[in-house]
Amino acid sequence: MVSPQSTLSSAAVDTPVVLYLQQIWQLAAQLKASDIHFEPFENFYRVRLRIDGVLQETPPPPFELKDQIASCIKVLSRLDIAEKRLPQDGRMNVDLENMQRMSLRVSTLPTLFGEKLVLRVVSTDHSLLQLAHLGYGESDQNRLIEALEKTHGMILVTGPTGSGKSQSLYACLNLLNRPEVNIATVEDPSEIHLAGVNQLNVKEKIGLNFASALRAFLRQDPDILMVGEIRDSETADIAMKASQTGHLVLTTLHTQDAPSALIRLRNMGIANYNLASSLSLISAQRLVRRLCVHCKKPMAVSDNLLKDLGWSYFTDSAPRRPNFFAAVGCSHCHQGYRGRLGLFQVMPVTHAMQDLVLQNSSRHALADQAQKEGITTLRQTGLRQAFMGITSLSEVLAHTDNT
Repeated sequence: MVSPQSTLSSAAVDTPVVLYLQQIWQLAAQLKASDIHFEPFENFYRVRLRIDGVLQETPPPPFELKDQIASCIKVLSRLDIAEKRLPQDGRMNVDLENMQRMSLRVSTLPTLFGEKLVLRVVSTDHSLLQLAHLGYGESDQNRLIEALEKTHGMILVTGPTGSGKSQSLYACLNLLNRPEVNIATVEDPSEIHLAGVNQLNVKEKIGLNFASALRAFLRQDPDILMVGEIRDSETADIAMKASQTGHLVLTTLHTQDAPSALIRLRNMGIANYNLASSLSLISAQRLVRRLCVHCKKPMAVSDNLLKDLGWSYFTDSAPRRPNFFAAVGCSHCHQGYRGRLGLFQVMPVTHAMQDLVLQNSSRHALADQAQKEGITTLRQTGLRQAFMGITSLSEVLAHTDNT
């Protein structure tokens, strides 16, 4: 692969730009940033790194370099440097110190004062695509693996943007990726390249959307299909029918929790009998920051707050007063946190749940049934992690609802 130095030199980009970008790549790798934002404004230029889910400013380059930085990144990602009126998407690889390599997904957006660029850092370490590494507990892993071992049915991963849904899907595909199965994915765009998996990016401008790509894949003798996101009723309908005709389908949906996904699909026009016969499992998730083990400190919590939180959920034996921890901050971390942890609500669609779906039951009835079957809510899962000192109470309360 060509190094950024030689690529930039061939593009006749000024040395200050080359040096600055090399510093940013290195800093992003060192701090394990997930995104790099280059933002032009009328009188200043801002550069921010998203670290453990939170954007943090870094020292910006000279204001007059903003256009050269945009051109430089567009050259590296093979985008049209003359096109500044429309958004563009691309990919690039850069070499770092110590023979390291960083893969970046590039998005450009024309704003009032120039092009904003967001670079998503794409992990190339497939060893990290393990369910346990993402934070799935043993019981949740077992439920998910049981659904993945089926030859048909739909597995739905839900959550807001930035909750780690794609990582979970890729971890599932990594587990399923064997020579004897044909796996195809349609994404917008693909974030991680998996050898042995047929991956396709949608191209709305030429009519290649999720629905049309899914129809084409069904003529390619697939065993397993992954649809990046269900955005409309047409895609949902095709995916549902595929799951009923001998295919295992993995996909995502934007909902707050697992029971809500059933209501969302119903509102998209999917018949209850199709929902009941197609869905095998729904997994809702969030990402919260991990407390730094070097500087976290115990924190006092009032009795009233403990009562509101339902603290008897924390232990299987007699309830005891939980010890929560707060973020402090030290040289080992970022504002008291280092790394992130997944919170999961893994809900199999059991026979009892299917009966409720067929009866057109409400979300509350579905959630009550999930509780009866021992499925914890995202809030309960998060509180247990906070009780063990892995994350903070404030992180859990900020990213989960008491429903």
